[in-house]
Amino acid sequence: MTKAKPKLGDLRVWWIPQIPGKAFLVDVQNTYEAKLMLGTLARYDTFQLVERVRPDFSNIGGLEVFGVDGWEDWADEDGEDIYRTEMAKIEGIK
Repeated sequence: MTKAKPKLGDLRVWWIPQIPGKAFLVDVQNTYEAKLMLGTLARYDTFQLVERVRPDFSNIGGLEVFGVDGWEDWADEDGEDIYRTEMAKIEGIK
C-alpha cells in the first residue's frame, strides 16, 4: 500500500505482473528495500511460470521517487533506473 500524502523524496516500487495491467504499488524506505522487493516479485513470477500456476506472463517493474511535480522515475547519479543498476545483476543481464 502507498501513503495517502507522500513527501518529497519518498520512494515506491511499482510492479505490473501482466502487461498491460494495473501497477501494484509498495512504499519502500530506500533503494535496498526497493531492490529486495523487485527481486522478490520477479522471482515469484518466475516460480509461478515454472510451477505452471499461470501459463505465461510479461511483467515489468521499477522505482519511483516523489518530486516537486509528483511521482517520477527514480534514477541514480548516472541517470540509470533501478533495473539497469541492480535488477540486471540479479537476473544476470549485462
